Amino acid sequence: MKNNNLIILLFSLITLLSCQAQSDERPNIIWLMAEDISLDLECYGMPTVKTPTFNKLAEEGMMFTNCFVTNPICSPSRSAMMTGTHQVKINAHNHRSNRDVALPKEIKPFTHLLRQAGYTTILGHHGVMKKGRKIDCNFKTEPLGKWDGIENFGLFDKYDEFLPQDQPFFNQIQLLATHRGDWWTEVREKSAHPVNPDDVVLPPHYADHPAIRLDWAKYLDQIEYIDNEVKMILEELEQKGMADNTIIFFIGDNGRCNIYGKGYLHDAGLRIPLIMHYPKNIKGGQINKDITAATDITATILELAGLEVPDYMTGQSFLDGKSDRQECYGARDLWDEIEEKVRAISTDKYRYIRNHKPEIPYDAHQAYLEFYRPAVHVMRQLKKEGKLNKDQLTFFANSKPKEELYDLQNDPFELNNLAENPDYAEILQQMRQKMDQYDKKMAPMSNIYKPIHPKSVDILQWTKENHPEAIKEMEAGQEIGFKKYGDMYREAIKK
Repeated sequence: MKNNNLIILLFSLITLLSCQAQSDERPNIIWLMAEDISLDLECYGMPTVKTPTFNKLAEEGMMFTNCFVTNPICSPSRSAMMTGTHQVKINAHNHRSNRDVALPKEIKPFTHLLRQAGYTTILGHHGVMKKGRKIDCNFKTEPLGKWDGIENFGLFDKYDEFLPQDQPFFNQIQLLATHRGDWWTEVREKSAHPVNPDDVVLPPHYADHPAIRLDWAKYLDQIEYIDNEVKMILEELEQKGMADNTIIFFIGDNGRCNIYGKGYLHDAGLRIPLIMHYPKNIKGGQINKDITAATDITATILELAGLEVPDYMTGQSFLDGKSDRQECYGARDLWDEIEEKVRAISTDKYRYIRNHKPEIPYDAHQAYLEFYRPAVHVMRQLKKEGKLNKDQLTFFANSKPKEELYDLQNDPFELNNLAENPDYAEILQQMRQKMDQYDKKMAPMSNIYKPIHPKSVDILQWTKENHPEAIKEMEAGQEIGFKKYGDMYREAIKK
């Protein structure tokens, strides 16, 4: 059941925006996209982390609690958001694939539609880590330039700075720090108040180990870092006199990079933060519990800009009070060298997962993740020592169940698979039927498949052969540095 007061508010917002469009005073829109982040902000209830800026955005705006990406990996998820259309439907569901293949002619990047309507589109920001320019879509694109989808594939007009003459503008800014990287230790060392590993609260399927606690604390340090970046952006808007007429969306591109997170169709991989901030026209402190897909944000941005949502989009604007979304369809396919096919349905109460390749375990020893998940290495060793409990062992099983069903309200960490529980047979059958319907509805528009060989496979093998001491450090729960050993590998093969 939709919140009636929310619907009335959003109708009012649309009316106001329509008037603004007629007077060419349409709102500026900033899309802040943090990498690899789950609901791990203070305003969402995460202990020990301090996020005063995000708290302020939520207090003055609307915080969503049931927003899901359509894929828990960056490039398919971003492909869906850039088009407002599910990544499977547009054949962009395989990570880092089809990079030289144009979109189907009827599908357009939403930035192209904004530009046609008179918006200046801006990529990145001069003040954030590495300027926040990431695009990462699984179809042919260029960062800047014209778009016709045939010879021209530019997505944005300019880089890094919004100016008064750019209005109305749309600015996509990538907040990189939360992505696993060699900067995590440096960010922690420079923090005025690094998170105390002894104070973190780990999910029950994690082993309580010093290396895992430190890794979690480092992750929260990165969240505090991006909180400061957002504060800087807000201050710039104030200084330039643009704050009152700028709508801000804060979102994650997928869940946190850890166990059952990024790359998995469980809650930590699919459920992401979403905060909408526009105090000029949105009453603050609202909590939206409606099921929302990341593609819905794309559709909503178009409507905020005074545009109609194209029929081909699978995203639905949540401003008109007519969204009938009751569930979100998630998919996981190729990720580097791991050829997967997993599908999921998420509702406000249940999650159903269908593993088409159950023989591939959760812990698939993917080369890229070997560099970036200390908890996995530590828990592998604890498993050998017989020190993991039942909930912790599930991730390290030799195979996956063919089906998974979880009661998200009573089992938020998805510890109890109900798929074989006879009491839930009717629910299971309903979810199976929904899955079959979505599989047909989102069938790919083409079957082109051009994956890219993942360099991480070569880097890991080279590291094993040439730096076994580093592998031992990795297995002990240390991040040895993917970039560091990648650079060493590239130098070595030049010789």
